[in-house]
Amino acid sequence: MDDSEPDDPLTPEEEGRMRLLTADEIRYIDERLMSQISHRWYKVARVVGRTLMDLQKESLHIPAAFYCLRIKHLAEVGLIESAGDLNRMRYSEVRLPGPYE
Repeated sequence: MDDSEPDDPLTPEEEGRMRLLTADEIRYIDERLMSQISHRWYKVARVVGRTLMDLQKESLHIPAAFYCLRIKHLAEVGLIESAGDLNRMRYSEVRLPGPYE
């Protein structure tokens, strides 16, 4: 794997499956992502990995790339802060906005 490249995007098949998610399902995924984030900086890869494990137990098989897109969205709307390159989950971190530890 070339670390200078962004993470793999969704495949066309995965994009199609993700478009079928309802607003409630997306909201639930966002809530699960948010539950893995605190006021401390955490690698996006950690947040995604833990959410993947969490939701696989519930038989929700969502690709990691989709979680990364949702994290970008959460950062864009100001629900979380980010540092680094969100296109590369191993090289970016997120946290909840203040107060800070």
